[in-house]
Amino acid sequence: MRRSIALAGALALLIAASVASTANAAEPNKSHHDRVLAYWTAERIKSAKPLDKHLTKPSSRPGALDPASKPVKPAPPPPTSVPSTTGKQWPNGVGTIYKATGRVLFTMNGGNWICSGSVVNDALSSASIVLSAGHCAFDQANHVFVTNWIFIPEFDSHPSLWDCTTTAYGCWVADSLNVSAGFANQGGFNTTAAQYDWSFAVLHGGGFTGAAQLDATVGSFPIAFKGYSSSTQTVAFGYPAGGKYSPGNELVYCSGSLGTDFYNLGRTYRLGCDMTGGSSGGPWLTGFATNGNSGTLSSLNSYTYSGITAMYGPKFNSGTQAAYNAATTATGNNIVP
Repeated sequence: MRRSIALAGALALLIAASVASTANAAEPNKSHHDRVLAYWTAERIKSAKPLDKHLTKPSSRPGALDPASKPVKPAPPPPTSVPSTTGKQWPNGVGTIYKATGRVLFTMNGGNWICSGSVVNDALSSASIVLSAGHCAFDQANHVFVTNWIFIPEFDSHPSLWDCTTTAYGCWVADSLNVSAGFANQGGFNTTAAQYDWSFAVLHGGGFTGAAQLDATVGSFPIAFKGYSSSTQTVAFGYPAGGKYSPGNELVYCSGSLGTDFYNLGRTYRLGCDMTGGSSGGPWLTGFATNGNSGTLSSLNSYTYSGITAMYGPKFNSGTQAAYNAATTATGNNIVP
């Protein structure tokens, strides 16, 4: 009798353990969004630091001085384009750009960080894609993806935001992060990594109502996987949170003629701009009009040099398109060849 009771008790414990194990195994997938949103307490949001990347100018460079250091009379901009500026707050509420650009928060190497991002056009029926910088999605030093990645659209309209429940459209959690191998396989941020510094985050249901699509909620912009010639009128956006832009609650823009990075042998773009850390990943658009509703994503805020009032960004190409295409079918994080 005692042996039967003992066996029955052991069997009950095994069944209970099995049920608990099954529940625990299913829990991470089932509650991914809830766990990430719960992570971002007011204290963590307040303590997040603006992430930025700097390159060091080489001690020598064949040729003369950086052409950008010489005064050049820019070509007259189209009548509907945004006037040139190296940094100014975008008018509150104006256009799709105000809603579709937002702050990005994530955890990397034990710290919480701030970047920027924008919503990209896609043909998905149950998800949306956000463009940001590669260094806002992947930790090169430890060769791992970041965690707790969220996107907050229209961050500007709630300057005292310290909680996802007080945002304009809620917080949206990334289910997949996609970067290029050209970025991920570098041991740190260098001139090669800068040429591949993009990422595409896939977001499913989110916001206050669990809406299936972020782009249907806030709008989006098309993206071009090609290069643009120098002097092309370009406008950059972001949420800089370092230096004079602290604490980073305003959507800032820079506008001017596109150039290339003299110190990186013209392999990346240059735009006169004084945005600081936290603006990383913010979109660059060509064909952008003053109403804020039209334009094509052509690059993003990537890195700066000390002492130069300029922002630099990668040239979108077939590698960018490969990462974007991977995002459209992704079920997890991907390093795309």
